[in-house]
Amino acid sequence: MPIEYPGGGVLAEHASVRERVGLFDVSHLGKAKVTGAGSREFLNEMFTNDLNRIEDGKAQYTLFCNEDGGVIDDLIVYQNSQTDFFLIPNASNTSAVVSVLQSQAPSGIAIENLHEKFGVLALQGPRSVDVLASLGARVSLDYMAFTKIEIAGCEVILCRTGYTGEHGYELVPRWEDAVRVWNALASEIAKHDGLVCGLGARDTLRTEMGYPLHGHELTLEITPVQASAGWAIGWKKEKFRGQKALLAQREEKKVRVLRALKSLDRGIPRAGMKVMNVQGKEIGEVTSGTFSPSLKVGVALALVDPSCEIGTTLTIDVRGRISSAEVVALPMVQSHVR
Repeated sequence: MPIEYPGGGVLAEHASVRERVGLFDVSHLGKAKVTGAGSREFLNEMFTNDLNRIEDGKAQYTLFCNEDGGVIDDLIVYQNSQTDFFLIPNASNTSAVVSVLQSQAPSGIAIENLHEKFGVLALQGPRSVDVLASLGARVSLDYMAFTKIEIAGCEVILCRTGYTGEHGYELVPRWEDAVRVWNALASEIAKHDGLVCGLGARDTLRTEMGYPLHGHELTLEITPVQASAGWAIGWKKEKFRGQKALLAQREEKKVRVLRALKSLDRGIPRAGMKVMNVQGKEIGEVTSGTFSPSLKVGVALALVDPSCEIGTTLTIDVRGRISSAEVVALPMVQSHVR
């Protein structure tokens, strides 16, 4: 996936998604399958979110933790039935996710790595539904619901999900059909004044929304409690991996937590930069930072002391220059996912 495409650029691609429509090739994302009697119960013990909250034809964002509460990966779970699940983890973590699940699975449950069997394309933006309709796929899906449609003569899994904060869809064609489906979508979005988009716009869009990225806001050292992802934890479940450690963190309220920062000057925060209070005491670190094309200022996600509430002014060491920033609410721009 390129940073940006020729003729577009990060700013133009970002604006295309927010205002019209954009198309991402995210086929680097992983794919796996879990099948067999007891699959639902098994996965519900492995993942943090509660699969009892969804039904067949629905997807769910969840986290896969180790026993210390560290995040092996965050992923989307598609429930075809209570004995048939399709997983989309992050690319670099697919092998680890599959390996750990295989090591924990009881007899009769099969876990398959399907990384090279499917592509994943993300059609995002307010005109995404019009693009699908123009291609003959007139659909009405609730957020996080999925179905099967046909694009360019190819069967595709279509899910009302995305990583941009806009009304959008993710399409999962078989690998041998991926180029054909991509070409059909790319041709159609051009008729709607849309652009194909790269990794740069994907990052600015998700940072404005406060969506975590594994390796930045979620790691083996950064837990869901720290990443303010407690909404993706089924706290009332009887059992899940990392439960004891995460419950302790939630009760103690001593760990650093994720906050959104908006620059008050021309400083552009970047990952790894130190965050300080106005007295100059170091209280955290930027996990993701960029220039926001929507807000026209620098924005960041940072792990900071839990005392930093919305409205607090902090400072960031931007390559030796002290930059001021304010703690703000998430999302930093209005969400249209629903």
